[in-house]
Amino acid sequence: MAVNVILSTIERSLVYPAPPFDRGNWETRWIDREDASITSVGPGRQSQRLHGWFCPHPRQRHVVLYSHGQSEHVASLVSVVVRLQDALDASGLLDDDRGDGKSTGRPTEAGCIADGLAALQWLAERTGRLPEEIVLVGRSLGGAVSVAVAATRGSRALVLENTFSRLTDVAAYRFPWAPVRRVMHERYDSIQRIRHYEGPLLQLHGTRDRIVPAKFARELFAACPSEQKRFIAHRGGKHHDPAPLEFYTQLNRFLAETAPPVPLPAAG
Repeated sequence: MAVNVILSTIERSLVYPAPPFDRGNWETRWIDREDASITSVGPGRQSQRLHGWFCPHPRQRHVVLYSHGQSEHVASLVSVVVRLQDALDASGLLDDDRGDGKSTGRPTEAGCIADGLAALQWLAERTGRLPEEIVLVGRSLGGAVSVAVAATRGSRALVLENTFSRLTDVAAYRFPWAPVRRVMHERYDSIQRIRHYEGPLLQLHGTRDRIVPAKFARELFAACPSEQKRFIAHRGGKHHDPAPLEFYTQLNRFLAETAPPVPLPAAG
């Protein structure tokens, strides 16, 4: 039992490293933003309060939900929101899962997925869009959350940056001497989940990513049954490198070329 407790503690520190709260600018004034307060009910029916920034666009063409990666929070990602807004004329929500930034609680796989679903519902209600009309953008671990949300609720498009096939694949690659596939609790099996998603998929992955090798991203891409999918190799890109500016141009083009979802018929 003591060994299991130790392994669980190590796993949590590696999967969910706490981002420094003072990183970034919490008082930034060079984007139009509103504080979002989102209620998420996760495992055990425990309610958590999530914090995020909603950034409206005056000529909104798209709505984007952005899920960030490890050791990040909303105050460190203002530039990402600006690029998405400028490239897509998009209103967007950038939120922190439980345990990050100003959000309450402790992160778990089930809890973070519940947070993603709660954020999607909040954003749909705020913008008057259906959940399946919202673009889901996820980076690294946030991409695994986006995959789970898309597989559950659908999306206008699923956009993944440096995202893995399964968290256990990455752990086994980084710690080949440890029985990680047998003992890990947080598994994030995105390959299994993405098999239930048939909407547009755009993936970006760095060719020099040594944390999540590109082969894992390509396995995830291959598992998606969508007929509208595209894989972009970021030449020389490493795991923590920002997406190149050209990627946002390609994302805009991808959304223009792919079919939007068919609205669900009205009840009755």
